[in-house]
Amino acid sequence: MSKLQEKIDLYTESAEKLGIELNAELFKLVAKGLGPSIYKEDAELVSSSNKEELETVKKNFLIKKLGLEENEEVFDAAIAKVIETLGSGNKKKYRALFYYLLVKETGSEAVYEVANEEEAVKAPVKEKKEAKKASEEIAKPKKEKVIEEKIEEKAVAQVEEAVAPVAKEAETKVDAGKFLSEFDWQKYEEGIEAVDQTQLDEFDSALENTVGFVEERQVIDGIVVRLTDREAIIDINSKSEGVISLNEFRYNPNLKEGDTVEVKVDKLEDNTGQLVLSHRKARVIRAWERVNKAHETQEIVTGYVKCRTKGGMIVDVFGIEAFLPGSQIDVKPIRDYDQFVDKNMEFKVVKINHEFKNIVVSHKALIEADLAEQKKEIIGQLEKGQVLEGVVKNITSYGVFVDLGGVDGLVHITDLSWSRINHPSEIVELDQKLNVVILDFDDEKTRIQLGLKQLSKHPWEALDENLKVGDKVKGKVAIIADYGAFIEVSEGVEGLIHVSEMSWSTHLRSAQDFVKVGDVVEAVILTLDREERKMSLGIKQLQPDPWTDITTKYPVGSKHTGTVRNYTNFGVFVELEEGIDGLVYISDLSWTKKIKHPSDFVKVGDQLEVEVLELDVEGRKLNLGHKQTTSNPWDKHEETYTIDSVHSGTVKEVNDKGAIVTFEDGVEAFVPGRHMEKEDRSKLVKGDTVDFKVLEFNKEYRRLVVSHSAIFRAQEERNIKTAIKQSEQAEKTTLGDISGLADLKKKMESGKK
Repeated sequence: MSKLQEKIDLYTESAEKLGIELNAELFKLVAKGLGPSIYKEDAELVSSSNKEELETVKKNFLIKKLGLEENEEVFDAAIAKVIETLGSGNKKKYRALFYYLLVKETGSEAVYEVANEEEAVKAPVKEKKEAKKASEEIAKPKKEKVIEEKIEEKAVAQVEEAVAPVAKEAETKVDAGKFLSEFDWQKYEEGIEAVDQTQLDEFDSALENTVGFVEERQVIDGIVVRLTDREAIIDINSKSEGVISLNEFRYNPNLKEGDTVEVKVDKLEDNTGQLVLSHRKARVIRAWERVNKAHETQEIVTGYVKCRTKGGMIVDVFGIEAFLPGSQIDVKPIRDYDQFVDKNMEFKVVKINHEFKNIVVSHKALIEADLAEQKKEIIGQLEKGQVLEGVVKNITSYGVFVDLGGVDGLVHITDLSWSRINHPSEIVELDQKLNVVILDFDDEKTRIQLGLKQLSKHPWEALDENLKVGDKVKGKVAIIADYGAFIEVSEGVEGLIHVSEMSWSTHLRSAQDFVKVGDVVEAVILTLDREERKMSLGIKQLQPDPWTDITTKYPVGSKHTGTVRNYTNFGVFVELEEGIDGLVYISDLSWTKKIKHPSDFVKVGDQLEVEVLELDVEGRKLNLGHKQTTSNPWDKHEETYTIDSVHSGTVKEVNDKGAIVTFEDGVEAFVPGRHMEKEDRSKLVKGDTVDFKVLEFNKEYRRLVVSHSAIFRAQEERNIKTAIKQSEQAEKTTLGDISGLADLKKKMESGKK
């Protein structure tokens, strides 16, 4: 392969990466016309902003080489467009590709061909040296023998069979055998006689498709001439045969001798002189070509589903792995991906990412294409109220998608059944065939609303005409709310049982205390409105009203045991039986204890003995009492705690106003603050046990007032009274008594002496 051809191949690959379509013949003319300028690593900067460089391009190439006589504006516009095509991000541009696009942009192909012929006559020195070197190689005895044999035996025949008119044209221009026989190699080696470059080119062209003229990196077809246990021997019509491992043919277990396979020429000769071929690389290259073509032409390709992966499947297409998204397998959701593994399927190539070498294929696109006409026909015939047959495609929490034959419609959960349902799966299942009615659709008919329940008669219309208020019905609890429960009397017909109609009790509770979802209950129809399609029910009516004979069961003065259901600040509600509650005021809870809140005395759920104090049948009110169930201890206390009687007690609590004292029998009394002083002038404290005197006793109000200070203060009063009395007696003493006292004093004094 000549260096020129290598550069042409390099520029061709660059053009393909940039997406530029090449005219091969024109590109070869451009490349050859440039001469040695492309033999370097030709990456000169070509910038439309560099005025000097633009002038060089215009003068040396456009004007001198091509002989153009256009104005500079045309040239500037052409150069700018070429640079835009190549991409501003890549500053280094291949010169051959740059000038090729410039030739096309200026429309100067014919002019360039003339210029090229003139330029080709003046072959560069460097090309001459390479031609000389090549001729020396040919002149070697071994090579010369091989070439002469091939030219004499096969060249003409193979050129005529394998090459198109170009090769035949080249053959008419020069006879390869005659050229070799008449060429004076000695003179050429010594530089005596120059060889016309045109003759050398024509000679190369004549030998292009003869035996031994394959190029590295070329993808060609070869024939399997022999198979071993590990390798396949491939003939590519070259001077030697290539060997390829059978591992590269694993996809084709039926490979046999005589089969034609595609191979890539990695090396014409390795270190051992062996031809190195690769089927895998050739298959990938050809595969990418085929994939790109299939993508452009929307061709249907066949691929092998290799395995399952996240989000889809891996498919082998022409030997390249492609990705098949799960959403692109079919028009309906696929639940089992494994059913497609190890199967061949048809696909369309929908996306190619050349940068990352990614391919995306779709089987759904084929199905949609097949259904397009059918879908168009169906959509055009849609009408409201039309009944169609469909297949359940997908089930969601809000509804069901039904395939109508290429067109999808939605049945909302509320349109599936007249009855209440929690999830559409209760009514339908996947892949189920069913009839649906078209309820509505948008102007483009892309959103179609379907109905299933509309195909059956409305349940209220089918309701028994003889059903009336007062009748008993049975139904299942469909839903429970705070205010009551909905009972499905028949399919699609529901009635409400308000919580107040669940029990005769005036103490309202939650509906969940009586029923739960799914329960089958019996109820009485309280109201029935067929026009409004409303029904109210009651279950307490199944039991007799307990207040009808309340006076018999719970007369005033009777004693009963009830359950504490609730309490307030002023009392406790006690349930005697279902539907009969009574109130026990806080003052009627205890004879002796002073209760601040009912919760200090009883708890909800406690059993409490009560006595009926008052009964109001019309108002459905019961006044109950707990303390009345026992005798009034204050009758006995009246005899014990008489005024001025003294009793031993313990200080229970001390406050600003005084203290609470508890006596041995449990009676509590109040000690005012001024009566808490001890004899030593200190105050009583909590826990002190001392004597107290009763100052006040009130049976009606259960009031008992005592005093500790009164005990020692009474003695003080007695002492004061005695002193006062003695003083009064002294005032009544006579003068005679006084003189007698004086004499007595004198006798006592004389006696002491």
